[in-house]
Amino acid sequence: MSSAPDLYETLGVDRGASSSDIKKAYRQLAKEFHPDVNQSSGAEVRFKEVSAAYEVLSDPEKRQQYDRFGHAGVGNSGAQGFDGAGFGGFGDIFDSFFRSTGARRSGPQQGADLRTVIEIDLEDVLDGVEHELKFSRVIRCQPCKGYGEADGANRPSCGDCSGTGEIRQVQRSLFGQFVNVTVCGACRGEGTRVVSPCTDCDGTGLVESDVERIVSIPAGIDTGETLRIRGEGDQGPRGAEPGNLYAEIKVREHSKFMRYGRDLVTECELNMVEASLGAKLDVITLSGESVALDLDPGVQSGARQVLKGHGVPDLRGRARGDLYLQVRVVTPTSLTARQQDLIRELGESLTDAHRPDDAGSMFDRIRSVFGS
Repeated sequence: MSSAPDLYETLGVDRGASSSDIKKAYRQLAKEFHPDVNQSSGAEVRFKEVSAAYEVLSDPEKRQQYDRFGHAGVGNSGAQGFDGAGFGGFGDIFDSFFRSTGARRSGPQQGADLRTVIEIDLEDVLDGVEHELKFSRVIRCQPCKGYGEADGANRPSCGDCSGTGEIRQVQRSLFGQFVNVTVCGACRGEGTRVVSPCTDCDGTGLVESDVERIVSIPAGIDTGETLRIRGEGDQGPRGAEPGNLYAEIKVREHSKFMRYGRDLVTECELNMVEASLGAKLDVITLSGESVALDLDPGVQSGARQVLKGHGVPDLRGRARGDLYLQVRVVTPTSLTARQQDLIRELGESLTDAHRPDDAGSMFDRIRSVFGS
């Protein structure tokens, strides 16, 4: 009888290899020799050998025993012909390799979730909007109906697990008899295997396709919030449920309005006369509606006026917020000689009594400008 192969040589790594190097080497070899990918003679045996080597070398305790005592230190683990039934071994390897989550289970797994970003305008937040979304996703191959077999034929049962998708092995120890259940490595828990692969999907049962969908974006949504569109992720293999599509929302900046939750802020420009004598303004809101606003005489630059209910709606159905108008008094930069004379005459007639009342200390006014 030939001696069992060196496990480091089986994975193609040296004895000082790190755990990440061992995992990387295993994944490359597993992809190369997996029976569903490689139908050549001896591929399945080679796949079991590299899986057995990884089962030992990926476990620090088992690796230490193997380095000290060789195969005698790890019992039958890592021996040629290993069938993947050791506790915490083969099933865990497949959980890692095929990126499954949660508890192990037989049968096809749900398809992968997809993520995208949808950009909308601030105006779209007022009433919600229908957005056309174009993206790529994995769908079921039509010629083989998603089963991977040529001409849509039924796939035969896997011979390794007799169609159950699981490998069961009874093990005896000092504590009694245990039944260890692991995912079948040959069919990946599906219970069937491809014999004549479909040429359109290479036996996977899945193909990539560009799709278009209309997504309803609710009123009041804000940047950073995410919509879940059920069933629009990648199709799962062998008829399994598809994943979901997650669309993150990004609201574009507006040239005139800034948003703070449900409230909006915009700037209201006044000239010196309007600020001094008061003014009647027509304010255009985000929705395009014109709202009349009366400003009292003597309004100061930096003052705020509020238009109730002209903000944006709340995503949870509460009333709209408010629109705040930040007053900015604009000083003229180009005056005629006559206008300059009039302003000088006005300035000479003003006294300290015409100055605005003190609205707090200088530091209070500075803080109000910066919103603190």
